[in-house]
Amino acid sequence: MYSCYFCQITLRTDTSGMRPRQIGILAVEGVQLLDVSGPADVFAEANVQSGSIEYEIRVLGVSPGTLRASSGLRLTIDGVLGDGNLDTLLVAGAPHLHRRARDVELLGKLREAALAARRYGSICTGAFLLAEAGLLDGRRATTHWALADIFARSFPEVLLEVDAIHLRDGKVRTGAGVTAGLDLALQLVEEDLGAELARRVASQLVMYFRRPGGQLQYSRARQGSLAGRSALQDVQRWVEANPADDHSVKSLAQRTGISARHFARLFKEEIGLTPSAWVEGVRVEAARQFLEAGHPPKVAGAKSGFGDVETFRRAFQRRLGVSPATYRGQHYLAGSGY
Repeated sequence: MYSCYFCQITLRTDTSGMRPRQIGILAVEGVQLLDVSGPADVFAEANVQSGSIEYEIRVLGVSPGTLRASSGLRLTIDGVLGDGNLDTLLVAGAPHLHRRARDVELLGKLREAALAARRYGSICTGAFLLAEAGLLDGRRATTHWALADIFARSFPEVLLEVDAIHLRDGKVRTGAGVTAGLDLALQLVEEDLGAELARRVASQLVMYFRRPGGQLQYSRARQGSLAGRSALQDVQRWVEANPADDHSVKSLAQRTGISARHFARLFKEEIGLTPSAWVEGVRVEAARQFLEAGHPPKVAGAKSGFGDVETFRRAFQRRLGVSPATYRGQHYLAGSGY
């Protein structure tokens, strides 16, 4: 019997002959602690809410002992990767994990353990290790938005979905940055134990059962770094500084002194987007800042250059997955100087 002091719930060991699902979370030196503790707490709460030990969670390492997390705290390793059978293997992320030299022996053990498990996945930059081991080839996957471009260039064979909070593809599960590990773990609980129990877990942990929108609503990246020839970069600077101005192709072309047709062709070739798509992205980014400062959606849309509220709402929803009103409610920075 196991008891939870906080919830005053007694957990019973399984008497049906079914072993608890073995969850292994791989941690490397410098691991982001929440990538480990977040999912672990979700699985632990699932045990509490079910009244029985459905999950046993183990922190796995490359070798026995302890390691230091990115926060400076020490984490004790429960077992070594490859020892024992796992139901689920998750790879926790770590800052700068994408820059580290790859350990061939580690990648070999990771591949073997992942393929032997019922399912495997990653949180945040843990996706880089899975991809390096060839475990995401041809799969839909996600990782932290700030590293999406690096990931896409490094692993073109992976079907990266930048905006996703978490994804399921076959036996693969991937989560975006840090706190998305909780969302991912909750999804695994729902798969195993049903939606109602997963809802109770979410309620107890004060988290979304279904987080609205995607991870790009949390991105601090601008539309993108300036690109193309100097004349096009001057246009980009002008648009970002004056999003509410007239930015038709004709107007922008006049700033460069070339024809509208030639401008549109050059912009698409060198920036990778049509002028109208790029301008819309800049305006959505500007609107985000106005919403975060507390402006009502109608005002934020007008200040950002959208002609009417409905056009603004559709563009914002399409790009960020949430409405302007919902975004303002979640991100309004009270006390801003605006």
